[in-house]
Order: sequence, then structure tokens, then C-alpha cells
Amino acid sequence: IGEQVAVFRGHDGKAYVVDAYCPHLGANLAVGGRVFGNCIECPFHGWQFQGDNGVCVKIPYAEKVPDFASVRSWPSCEVNKQILVWFHCDGEGPQWIVPEQPEITNDEWVYRGRTEHFINAHIQEIPENAADIAHLSHLHTPSMLSGADLRYTNSKIWEFVQHDWKVDWKPESEPNKHCSQMFVKHALRVFGCHWPLLDVSVVARQVGPGIVFLLFDQTFLGRGVIMHCVTPVEPLLQCVTHTIFYQSNIPPVVPKFILKVECIQFERDVMIWNNKKYVSKPLLVKEDSAIQKHRRWFSQFYSENSPRLQYQRDKLDF
Repeated sequence: IGEQVAVFRGHDGKAYVVDAYCPHLGANLAVGGRVFGNCIECPFHGWQFQGDNGVCVKIPYAEKVPDFASVRSWPSCEVNKQILVWFHCDGEGPQWIVPEQPEITNDEWVYRGRTEHFINAHIQEIPENAADIAHLSHLHTPSMLSGADLRYTNSKIWEFVQHDWKVDWKPESEPNKHCSQMFVKHALRVFGCHWPLLDVSVVARQVGPGIVFLLFDQTFLGRGVIMHCVTPVEPLLQCVTHTIFYQSNIPPVVPKFILKVECIQFERDVMIWNNKKYVSKPLLVKEDSAIQKHRRWFSQFYSENSPRLQYQRDKLDF
């Protein structure tokens, strides 16, 4: 969203999020700022701002703090060992919550790694993949040995290992209309033979426009979750992170391998996103019906005042 924020933990243990720049002379509170109680102190002149409401409570050299001295305080929550910030272009407050994954909270599942990608695309393009069932059999059938470069994914050298996918996507109903689910059955074929012991069931639950829980369940490799988060950085630039939590009694090499496989497969999509354009009225066949359903579902996250790219069709004004 292009906003700069300072995140700090007060002495009460709660995480607070405020605008990064001091309204006095613009110093960055997140760079050199110090925490006093539940306030953050500006590194430039020592102004102190409360985390819960952003109000300035101290100016060390002033007789009186002006009533209007404050920074913006952002609605936030700390869940699943992540700090999440609510943004609404009309300034409305939080309208739904992010569900807690109890296995993370009680440390049954522990942190096992994280990846980060920057993608040149609109935020809607990324979750739309969940409803684009046809692309899985074309883009993601080649094994991880084929890598992420699309010029080599269909190389005959690595054809002895292939992924099979069975996928279904559907939106949830009230009171969770802001959620949708993709059910994935993944199988592995080696030299054309199906290895049932390597079958994996994945439930990908989308919560709002930017968070997905990828829940893994495998007979021998155990259970865990990859949290997929999309953060808009600027128009048509998204930061996507994958954070994996896995059973604490499973050797770390297992979830790290799963994250590596996910990363390679995801980078195939990244190459597409970085070079495609958005088609508002796509040419679809009946097997693509889930894409239109997904677009109707995703439209709930826009308002009349949602930022839009403005352009001139017949001029050189960009």
C-alpha cells in the first residue's frame, strides 16, 4: 500500500503499529527510535508517541504538548506469530479476523523457514491462481528437478518424475464470505508409476485478499502449514512471503524440503506474473468457470474509492 510504518512492542508485551515519520520534522521512528513504556521516541528530538492511539505525550524541551500532535496508529493484531496490519482505503475498521492456527500458538508446530518474492503484478492476479485449475496440469506437472525456468520445465531429461493434481475451489458462505478454499490432492509418478505413500492432501484456505493457509497432511511426513502472505508495496508490485510451521517432532530437513519444492513451483508462476497483462474480459472455455467465480468472490474487497490506475488511451500521458 506504499505506507511506511514503525512496529514496536511496548512494555505491556503488545505490538503496536504507527506511521513511521514523525510529524515534527519527518524523522523515521523505526530507525533509531526507542521504546519507553508503551510509547516510541523519535530519534531526532525525543518526541514520544503512544502506540495505541498515536498521541504525542512528551516533547522534552516544550512547556506544553499541542493537542493535535500525533501520528497515525494502525489497527493490527498478532496471530500465528505474525503481526498483521489492517488497511482499508476508506479508513473503515477491521471487518473480519484472521483465524488462529492453534498448533502454532501452542508450539506443536514450530517455525522452519521463510521465503520472499517480489512480483510485478496486481494483487488479484496472485490468488486467482487457486481457481485457475487448468494451469496446474501444464505449468506444475514437471517435477522440481526441472527447476523454475520455463524454458526447461518440459525437458525430457527429468520426465521420469511428474506431479499429478486434483483440485477443487469454492468460496465459503456467511459468516466467512471473505474466505475461500482450494482442495488439492497431490500424487507423484516416478517412471509412470504412482507412489501412493507420497500422496499429499493440501487445503489452501484464503482469508481476505492477501493471506492463504496451505495446510499439509502427509501419512509419513506429518502435518504443517505454509502461510502465504501478499503485501502491496506500490502499484503493480507485491511482496509475497511463505512462512512454514511444521510438527516439532519431524526432522527440520522435511519442512525445509517442502518449502523448497513450493518455492520452485511458485517461481514458475512468478515468471508468468512478471510478464503477463491482466485481461478483464478473458476468453474462457467451460472448464475455466472457476476463474469467473473467483473474480466475483474477489470483487468484495474493492470499494468505490479503491485506488485505480488512471491512463489516457490516445495520449502519451502515463
